[in-house]
Amino acid sequence: MALSPKQQAEDSISVGEFTRRVRALLTKNIPPCWVQGEVSNLRRQASGHVYFTLKDDASQLPCVLFRMDAMRQTIDLRDGLAVQVHGGIDVYEPRGAYQLICRTVMEVGQGRLQERFEQLKKKLAAEGLFDAERKRTIPAWPKAVAVVTSPTGAAIQDFCRVLERRDWRGRVVIAGAKVQGEGAVGDITEALRKIHAWGQADLIVVMRGGGSLEDLWCFNEEAVARAVAASPTPIISAVGHEIDFTLSDFAADKRAETPTAAAELISSQFIELRDRVRELGRDFNYGIDEVLKTQRHELELLQRRLQLHHPKAQVRQSQLRLDELHARFEALVKAQLAEGGSDLRLLRQRFAGSSPEKRVRYLGEQLVALQRRFDRASREELRRQRKQLEVMRARLEGVSLQQTLKRGYAIARDQQGRVVTRKEGLAKGDLLGLDFADGEVRTRVEEL
Repeated sequence: MALSPKQQAEDSISVGEFTRRVRALLTKNIPPCWVQGEVSNLRRQASGHVYFTLKDDASQLPCVLFRMDAMRQTIDLRDGLAVQVHGGIDVYEPRGAYQLICRTVMEVGQGRLQERFEQLKKKLAAEGLFDAERKRTIPAWPKAVAVVTSPTGAAIQDFCRVLERRDWRGRVVIAGAKVQGEGAVGDITEALRKIHAWGQADLIVVMRGGGSLEDLWCFNEEAVARAVAASPTPIISAVGHEIDFTLSDFAADKRAETPTAAAELISSQFIELRDRVRELGRDFNYGIDEVLKTQRHELELLQRRLQLHHPKAQVRQSQLRLDELHARFEALVKAQLAEGGSDLRLLRQRFAGSSPEKRVRYLGEQLVALQRRFDRASREELRRQRKQLEVMRARLEGVSLQQTLKRGYAIARDQQGRVVTRKEGLAKGDLLGLDFADGEVRTRVEEL
């Protein structure tokens, strides 16, 4: 049965409503996912947004990378580049066109490795390999440090250069291993086994310089992570740069951002202790100098008193007495000097005969206690600063652009992304973008 024109009008919906239904259907049924293709038609807008098309032999997909997400990427996007992007589908209602809102962009291959990394990290974490309770304290003054790395790489050279510059006194043993490519996993685990068999290392450092995710991948292999976690000797993992994280970093007892940072960590407490010993030596020498200076001063005072009590009228009568006092004075001075010299020799003998390890241990305990006090004070200050920051953040959010938009305001922008504050200069038909609190819409000027 045919519908009447009135029934047809009542059953119809607007284009906008139809587009909204399509958008809701797509966003609900197509969750965020990885999509692989080749970049084409790359356009970087003044607003910071990046638009491009992802294509393959079968189809094309419009994509957009908004400004904040674009700033986080490390890849150099260009036409013709094969990439993997992660994002969700959306519909731009004014044009009725769907597009992929990208959050992450990687070159082909890195997405697969990243997914594998996250899966293995989750697995090992569930087994407790990364728990803080199983991590051991890094020795403050290691005598022998074994390093697992390439013996010809720049990382070991930078590491040794820092230790030498900081005048660190200890032994560095290099366990050579490949740290990239085929055979690297076996080399690393075998080097750790040899170090354990040697049994003289107080600390192990696993390191290499920076590189891509593929370059560092051997340190993400399960065998390496388990070997690091099972080490009976404390391990520092110093792989890549500050932004690089590997599974060996999580499995190790301590992570250093770079090989240079590992060298600074190892030598830091040694430098503090060395400076303290030198300070004590200076204090000891200063004390001896002060004692001698005091005795010389007393001698000068006595000499002046003798001169003041030496009148001519009493010279002959007091000559014998003066000679006797002078002799007693010289004997007293010699005795004091002899006694002081004996005490000094005794102190030197005691100092030379005693082992510095007890003093070092005592100073180390003092340093640890001071570090704990400093850590507590730092945490308290951090909590106080964080509270102030929260108060200031709340105040700023109250007057932020987003809050202003939520109160019913909007920002108009022309096609070049510039803010329009006056109707002067606008013409009928101009395309404007309106920024609201929940997104952007586009409109045309109908009347002025």
